[in-house]
Amino acid sequence: MKRCVSLPRLLSRRPLILGTVILTATGLITRLIGFFYRIYLARLFGEEGMGIYQLLTPVLSLSFSLCAAAYQTAISKYVAEYPAGSPKRFQTLFAGLRFSLPLSVLCCAVLYGGADRIATTLLQEPRTASMLRILAFSIPFSAVHACINGYFLGLKNTLPPSISQLAEQLTRVGCVYLCTAAIIAEGKTPSINIAVLGLGAGELVSMTICLGCIGIAYKREHTRLVRSACRAINQIPDATSRSMLLPIFRMALPLTLNRLVLNLLQSVEAVSIPARLRIYGYAGSTALRIYGVLTGMALPMIFFPNALTNAVSVLLLPTISERQAAGDRDAVRSTILRTLQFCGVMGISCLSFFLLFGDWIGTTLFDSALAGHFITTLSFLCPFLYLDATLSSILQGLGRAGTIFFMNITALLLRLAFVFGAIPRFGITGYLWGMLASQIFLSILYLLCLGHILHAAGKHAG
Repeated sequence: MKRCVSLPRLLSRRPLILGTVILTATGLITRLIGFFYRIYLARLFGEEGMGIYQLLTPVLSLSFSLCAAAYQTAISKYVAEYPAGSPKRFQTLFAGLRFSLPLSVLCCAVLYGGADRIATTLLQEPRTASMLRILAFSIPFSAVHACINGYFLGLKNTLPPSISQLAEQLTRVGCVYLCTAAIIAEGKTPSINIAVLGLGAGELVSMTICLGCIGIAYKREHTRLVRSACRAINQIPDATSRSMLLPIFRMALPLTLNRLVLNLLQSVEAVSIPARLRIYGYAGSTALRIYGVLTGMALPMIFFPNALTNAVSVLLLPTISERQAAGDRDAVRSTILRTLQFCGVMGISCLSFFLLFGDWIGTTLFDSALAGHFITTLSFLCPFLYLDATLSSILQGLGRAGTIFFMNITALLLRLAFVFGAIPRFGITGYLWGMLASQIFLSILYLLCLGHILHAAGKHAG
């Protein structure tokens, strides 16, 4: 008779499932908080205010790409490849911080000192200058937070990243709510700058929590190694070790360059949308309003279910890397196929939901009929959007970062073609067509690449 396995025991045996459950629960909670936070901001600052606030997204993405994103990925991958108890796990984290932290401080200085020029020349909106100065101070916090998260995700320990993520969101929302309530109580009108201040406060709190978690983990591992009779004293993790600097740099450099190029193109896209809408015939304030509704209301709603697919994607990279390093091709193939099936069902379900209730969500929750129209139209993105995030993580785990870069560039150039060619003729509808076309095209490229890899691995095994 087959013995029934309890859910807690099943989760403990399957770290990918357990980690996904923890990250999904945290992601859903934080996105739910963020969802109502967006509604609060939209009603408080209006559609134009949201448009101005969303103009900061390219700057934030570029800064994170330069200082943290690639190092988080590299740390996660290498930590996953080393066996339990290896000092190289902590050495990997310290090596990543040696690159990430100085870059983040430099980025902070450049952003603060050049805020006026960036606002007027790049973002084409002088009102963002003061926001950029506030944003600059959050960059180092974000870099440290990301590197430590990469370490824990490499261990498939999702608890510290989940706690820090939840604390960050609660701090951000609480800070903005308390500040705006105090200003309104004095009879004054709050500025959108407060939203940026909340972002920095959230990053500071999340970094502090991550530092506490890594301190506890380091002390525990250090004590265990010292007390172990099977290990020599020179195996104690050494924060000053340089053995991991070169491997981290070799992986992070192409990833950083890839992300920078992608984010530069995305920045061109973000800044160009309001400009091309003005060419179509809208006034400047109307163009910003439409951009704010699209990027501040509709797209976050479409991305809301990504809490589940993102949790899977984040843990797929170390899982695939670990199993590939062990030479377990069958486990790699099985993990990939099950994940793709899950993402397909998820995408189709979300498409149906947003198609049916998109208009209601826009008018009832955001008090914007335009948001409802965008959500309904963008619902067709769901199957491809969720699938692409997962496929990208799988291919990174298989060591195909360069291939991913060229495929992303191709899809982004296709979308930019719609920005410059379709928006002046068809308005924002032309951009929505471009988003759908680029996501479908990217899905096809990812699937062709993955199919080729699996086919080649099967022939080699045979």
